[in-house]
Amino acid sequence: MRLGTTRLTAFDLVIAAGGLLLVVLAVQNLGPALAALRGVGTWGTFTARRVECVQHPGHEQCTWTGEFKGGQVVRPEIGFYGGDRETFTPGQTVRAFDTGRQGHVYGEGGSNEWIVVVLLLAAGLGLMSRPLFRLRRRPASP
Repeated sequence: MRLGTTRLTAFDLVIAAGGLLLVVLAVQNLGPALAALRGVGTWGTFTARRVECVQHPGHEQCTWTGEFKGGQVVRPEIGFYGGDRETFTPGQTVRAFDTGRQGHVYGEGGSNEWIVVVLLLAAGLGLMSRPLFRLRRRPASP
C-alpha cells in the first residue's frame, strides 16, 4: 500500500494483523462477557466437586469444577468463574447462571470480564490503525 512516497513495511502489516486478531477475539467474547455482567442466561445451581490451583509468584489462581443444573441444561464438568480455594467445600451447592460460554458458569455477582474484552478491542483497533497514522504523519519527499 502506498500513499505518496511512503510505503508500509512488513512490520507494519504484522502489527496490523496482530491488531485484527485481537479485535476478532474481543468481538467473539463481547456478547458472553456482557451477558455475564448483566446476569443474563440460564439460572440454576452449581455443585462444587473439586478445586485446582496454580501457584504464580505472589499469587494463586484457583478454579472450582463441578456440575451445573438449570432447566433442561446439565453441564457435568464446568468451572465456576471467580472462585478461590476457600469459596466452596466439595458438595456445596450455590445459585449460578450459564451464559452458554464454554468453560464456566457464573455466580450471582456476575463478572467484570467485559473490562478485559473492551481493553482487547481498544488495543486491537489501535494496532490496526498504527500503519494508517504512520502514513499520515510521514511527510512526502520533495
